[in-house]
Amino acid sequence: MVVDTGKVTGRRILQFESIDQLLAELDRLAAAERAGRLKRLGNWTLGQTFGHLATWTEYIYTGVPLKPPFFIRWILRFQKRKFLVGPMPAGVKIPNVKGGTLGTDDLPLEEGLRRYRNVLQRLKVEEPTLPSPIFGKMTHGEVIALTLRHAELHLGFFVPE
Repeated sequence: MVVDTGKVTGRRILQFESIDQLLAELDRLAAAERAGRLKRLGNWTLGQTFGHLATWTEYIYTGVPLKPPFFIRWILRFQKRKFLVGPMPAGVKIPNVKGGTLGTDDLPLEEGLRRYRNVLQRLKVEEPTLPSPIFGKMTHGEVIALTLRHAELHLGFFVPE
């Protein structure tokens, strides 16, 4: 059964102030999963979620394989601040992309965790090399903020018990 993630109740509202806080949460969720104490409210496994987040974070160094239409980029650029400081909306799908987003391969927990930890450690010390396909050139701090908001969205679908 597929869950409409835009309508999920009981999701955790997270707010990370730093990559280190995010890394600590990754370890906490992974430990809960290993112990069988992690409730999943969405459609993806924890390993799959870590892989998705890693993929999108890696894109700041490798490039996003999508080119959003001009009018989408134009509209969203005016909303940049909202995306950097506020929560991302759940249930949003990228049009004409299978599954509504990229990087959703089902990964084992440890592989997804390793990939995501590695790219977050890189982001802590290395500025992004490519512009955002939506927001254009962003500062290192803005990319970190966007990365944290993205993680808040997806990790909120997991509840340690």
